[in-house]
Amino acid sequence: MTEIRTLMDIDGQPHANVFPDSEPKTIRLRLSEGDEVAPHSHPGRDIVFYLVEGTVEVKLDDDRYEVTAGDIARFEGEREISPRALEDSTALIVLSPRPED
Repeated sequence: MTEIRTLMDIDGQPHANVFPDSEPKTIRLRLSEGDEVAPHSHPGRDIVFYLVEGTVEVKLDDDRYEVTAGDIARFEGEREISPRALEDSTALIVLSPRPED
């Protein structure tokens, strides 16, 4: 099945599920400058964080990374993540279930 959505037209603030009830879970995150998401994790998933526009400081556990438009970060969902927008920003986040061993 092919499904196409326009990222900027998806409703929901700050998170919007791009393809509800589908795997991998795909989220559009939109943050205004200064907004942040509380620390959390996604156990059992691999995460791809693609910043479409803006600049975000991504805190992963005790490490901090400045991510700018066009950057892609990949990490394990067990890490505690807390993104904070340094300017108005939009990200596409893919949470893929990790295969069971």
